[in-house]
Amino acid sequence: MLKSMTAFGRRETNDEWGKLSCELRAVNHRYLEISIRLPDELRAIEMALREKISKRVKRGKIECTVRYKPSDITSKIDVNLSFAQSVINACGEISSKMPEQSHYSAMDVLRWPGVVSQEERDFGALQTAVASLLNDTLDDFIATREREGVATEKMISDRCDAIANIVVQLRDHRPSIVARLRERLQTKLDELSVDVDQQRLEQELVIAAQKLDVDEELDRLDAHVDEVRKVLKRNEPVGRRLDFLMQEFNREANTLGSKSQDKDSTAHSVELKVLIEQMREQVQNVE
Repeated sequence: MLKSMTAFGRRETNDEWGKLSCELRAVNHRYLEISIRLPDELRAIEMALREKISKRVKRGKIECTVRYKPSDITSKIDVNLSFAQSVINACGEISSKMPEQSHYSAMDVLRWPGVVSQEERDFGALQTAVASLLNDTLDDFIATREREGVATEKMISDRCDAIANIVVQLRDHRPSIVARLRERLQTKLDELSVDVDQQRLEQELVIAAQKLDVDEELDRLDAHVDEVRKVLKRNEPVGRRLDFLMQEFNREANTLGSKSQDKDSTAHSVELKVLIEQMREQVQNVE
């Protein structure tokens, strides 16, 4: 299935440890480039998150942002009262020996290292929750890519049908081109009122027709259309392969344009280039 490179996905969750949100944004890029923004509490799992993304996304510039808001529930605070009393006694003794007594408050004592200990948060559970949230976000993100890919696939398929139709018209138009060439040459010869060796004239017409022959280019265009249709059915990233095929399409269209000798052929060549450019623009955004 064809997938677009541009997409957006967002999920959030609430639990006892707080609120988590995860966002994924992507734009087209030649390769896979991942940028991850995490709060300090989650820096340890950055590589794990990067691996999860790279397993499911193959191309694009990806921005992953994880936000964490701790729960408002206050953690239990334990006060070492005996140690606090020792700190108070020590402060009293030191104050009595100083020329000017220093004043201290209860908060000064509580700030003393070791007096207060606070329950540590379980960051292991938080990290597990982030990994799960990223998987859910990736599901939404990839679903968006696939929906856009369906529309892109139809657009490319329609353009291939149009190119195939132009190839048919050009093939049907080939005999009339040679006939017109013969008519133009004969008209010029009649205007000059000279005798012409008909065998020599036929030889010149054959040479001119060979120079204008585009059967090989038309065959290659048909082959490229068939290849694009096959590539669209592949269940893997095909953006680079399609980009290469667009270059091949352009090469044949340019050759057809250089061999055009009448307005109809020129018009078909221009229309080919328009269709190919429309496909190329869409292919730039295919994974």
